[in-house]
Amino acid sequence: MNFRIFVRLKSLSWPAVASDNMGENTSDLDGDNFDWDTEDELEIDNIPLSCSSLTVPGGLAAMGSGEASSSGGSSCTKIVDHFVGMGFSEKLVAKAIQEHGEENTDTILETLLTYSALEQSPEDEVRQAEPDNFSSDYDYEENFLNDFSDIDSSDNEDIRNPTSDEESKIMSLVNMGYTRAEASIAIERCGRGCSVAELTDFICAAQMAKAADGDFPLEEKPRLNGDYSKLKKRKLLDSKQRRLEKRIMTEDDETIRLPNPMIGFGVPTEPFQRVRRDLPESAIGPPYFYYENVALAPKGVWSTISRFLYDVEPEFVDSKYFCAAARKRGYVHNLPIENRFPLLPLPPRTIHEAIPLTKKWWPSWDTRTKLNCLQTCIGSAKLTERIRKALEESDGEPSMRIQKYVLDECRKWNLVWVGRNKLAPLEPDEVEMLLGFPRNHTRGGGISRTDRYKSLGNSFQVDTVAYHLSVLKEMYPSGINMLSLFSGIGGAEVALHRLGIPLKNVVSVEISEVNRNIVRSWWEQTNQRGNLIDLADVQQLNSDRLEYYMSKFGGFDLVVGGSPCNNLAGSNRHHRDGLEGKESSLFYDYFRILDLVKCIMTRNQ
Repeated sequence: MNFRIFVRLKSLSWPAVASDNMGENTSDLDGDNFDWDTEDELEIDNIPLSCSSLTVPGGLAAMGSGEASSSGGSSCTKIVDHFVGMGFSEKLVAKAIQEHGEENTDTILETLLTYSALEQSPEDEVRQAEPDNFSSDYDYEENFLNDFSDIDSSDNEDIRNPTSDEESKIMSLVNMGYTRAEASIAIERCGRGCSVAELTDFICAAQMAKAADGDFPLEEKPRLNGDYSKLKKRKLLDSKQRRLEKRIMTEDDETIRLPNPMIGFGVPTEPFQRVRRDLPESAIGPPYFYYENVALAPKGVWSTISRFLYDVEPEFVDSKYFCAAARKRGYVHNLPIENRFPLLPLPPRTIHEAIPLTKKWWPSWDTRTKLNCLQTCIGSAKLTERIRKALEESDGEPSMRIQKYVLDECRKWNLVWVGRNKLAPLEPDEVEMLLGFPRNHTRGGGISRTDRYKSLGNSFQVDTVAYHLSVLKEMYPSGINMLSLFSGIGGAEVALHRLGIPLKNVVSVEISEVNRNIVRSWWEQTNQRGNLIDLADVQQLNSDRLEYYMSKFGGFDLVVGGSPCNNLAGSNRHHRDGLEGKESSLFYDYFRILDLVKCIMTRNQ
């Protein structure tokens, strides 16, 4: 095991990561046996996730937090009675015990408090304000998610009073069971433009970060009933709040704050501000590296990512500055930041510029100019039909409550107007255009529409990535050797190609066979002259295979990757486990492989 990796593991308390021993795990990752869904599909299908026992390179083992324990029936009854006496329902208590085991009472209490807070969601408030003809039998697309992590509320700022909006959010959070202090701190940390769902994500992530602090007295007490149980529950929440405030005050220097506006070290559409960045010596390339993931991750995730990637400061960018759709992402890289240039022609930056046919039908009360983050799933036909009927039955302009409901659904599902009172989700080719891919990039070869949406929703925004990678054109005029980890549908490859940088040798590692076929098809259709080697499993890419490829190519100039965000995104309420999550822990494989590449290249110099 490489000495630098071992020291870094010891000093940073390496969390659960994937095993190098694939003997018993490989079958789960091959072909159709492994469902490489994002958090959207996992919640739709109600697929339970758990953190399994995983082993880091070199044999160090760690156990995920989802391991259940067991004990005698009488003990279980006492625990159930204890939590029921605190005001929680038996159903929630049983569910929490089943998830965490009856011995971990601190975690059970945290889970019960979270469940109780989420029982009355913002979506419930919207449903109460819906017109009578909006049926309650929502199909799964509307049920699985209260909000998306990247929904941008900036389009509403010009029609709402910021003060009243902030107070409204505070009241919503208070009604959900949080304290005013918790709500105020969340708004201060996340920004006034954040949605209620993002604020609850922040509070829950902070509350559950260190569940075993021991601040809650959990000894057995008499059964409590009535208002006193609610008072006891409030005291527990207030106690948690005091700990939360203290933790925020002491950990501010350890937390990476998201910038506002989210323009990183600069974007081509905003006035340029000279930024000075000093890279740590261990990060200076080549090889250059470029890592991407969702910006709105749980607290501490980006600090950990930065520490592992040689203490390089993340660059947070929202792709709404590059195209007509928001996509808040963080990028850690050691690329130069001077002399960047954008892809030309510049893509359309508003909905009407990108999809001009919608302008004819767009109502004046729909004030959107940008689409929200493009997800892996779309709104259902049942939803759009229900909206159409409600609008048609309105006498003239719809009432404010109908307008609010319709706009909420439009922002959630990125619906656009395609006729009078008629909304529809984006077509796959429209999503391709918004993300900067060539037309029909994901079409053909028997790929279903569902697979196209899923592949696109997990991809890079090409124009954003190309702007960052543009500095490589002058550095590698004759071509580049690239290691592409978690390649998806080839966003980095497409970006380099559109920049005019020849792709000499590309080793592409991607678990999804559908995505591998898309990249292979694009490679052939664009008449690439270099070599494309596609692999299925990033965990099987070890030092021997890396040395083999690097001896053939002479090393890698660039290592690109965007590991799964399943356990990081705000929409995954049940398994937002951060980098210890089953899928998102694959970030450590990105670091492992990058460090191996750097070590091999240093040794061969």
